[in-house]
Amino acid sequence: MEQTPMYAAPGPTTHCPAQAVPPRTPLDVLVIGAGQAGFAVGYHLSRHRMRFLLVDAAPELGHSWRSRWDSLRLFTPAEYSALPGLSFPAVPGTYPSKDQVASYLTTYAARFDLPVMLNTQVECVDRSPEDGGHEGSLFRVATSQGTLWARQVVVATGPFQQPDIPRVGGGFAPAVGQLHSSDYRNPGELPAESNGKVLVVGAGNSGLQIALELSRTHEVHLAVGTRQKTVPQRPLGRDLFWWLTRTGLVTRPTGSPVTAWLRRRGGDLVIGTTWDDIDAAGIHVHPRLTYADGRTARLGIGPDDTLDEVAAVVWATGFRADYSWLDIPGVWDGRRVRQEGGRTDVPGLWFIGLPWQHSRGSALSGSSARTRPRSPARWPPGTPPRNDHSRTCTPQVRLSRMS
Repeated sequence: MEQTPMYAAPGPTTHCPAQAVPPRTPLDVLVIGAGQAGFAVGYHLSRHRMRFLLVDAAPELGHSWRSRWDSLRLFTPAEYSALPGLSFPAVPGTYPSKDQVASYLTTYAARFDLPVMLNTQVECVDRSPEDGGHEGSLFRVATSQGTLWARQVVVATGPFQQPDIPRVGGGFAPAVGQLHSSDYRNPGELPAESNGKVLVVGAGNSGLQIALELSRTHEVHLAVGTRQKTVPQRPLGRDLFWWLTRTGLVTRPTGSPVTAWLRRRGGDLVIGTTWDDIDAAGIHVHPRLTYADGRTARLGIGPDDTLDEVAAVVWATGFRADYSWLDIPGVWDGRRVRQEGGRTDVPGLWFIGLPWQHSRGSALSGSSARTRPRSPARWPPGTPPRNDHSRTCTPQVRLSRMS
């Protein structure tokens, strides 16, 4: 692991010159991930006058939004799509595009002068021994731009990290184009309809939306493991998130009976797209993809459940978490993070934005935005004091999530 100590950014950050953090002084808090959750944490840290820095591997703010498919829109309306302190600049009742969200995040970072270091891949996080003249041990964070040191670390990378493509895809011929939903942009990227059929694997929000879009120009087949429950965008004339907010369902704590019932049912709701929409679009719905050979897919378990002449496959099969860069025992077991309410057993190491972290909506951007860091007086022992040299900011709440 990189040993050269670097207590601040090696050069100017997006909104903060390197010398804003005094040399050889560790950060109070390092936030890994400069998306919605990271910005919400940064906003509150700034209000508590902490010395902090956000790092992200992306080349620009809002990159994860700009790189999604062209027609993507939030399924939460604009009035539920704001981070703390800054309203979303769109008409209430409208559904912001992915580019509007990316622009909003760029504006947000500038408005609150959040210190962000981009093009910074975190390679390893461990803890140093209690030495160096600092109270307690420090977190040592090796990045592609050098080593950062901090008293506390907040992991705000979210649950959507590594595209999860089933091994069965290896059976398709090289001539069959394959891409994950995170790499899909528009129908023009796929082979023309005359070249064969398009198979969309996965029937969550992304899978159904992409299948509908492709059905206008291609013959589309949809492989479905489990038909998820669908709900209208505006039941009884009100947006779904109005109802979820009013009833408190999206914020009920994970230990409540209602939340336990929701977790037993499993799966996310499909919002705004119905199975009637899929049928009306002429999309062919099949059972789960079980086998692939050349340009042929077996959909189900029967010998006759096959689909020939497959030209392209879109994998809407979700993501898997990867925290292999956390070199701290007892936190990541290779499948899940050991945490409760965002707090790990390691003093000073926190997570935000994980599924079911606090409630049903914990992985949604709005819930992350509502999750505030504890005030300095309530942080655990070894927490840094307030820093009179840091910037301060201003008020407000919420954000949404894409499919």
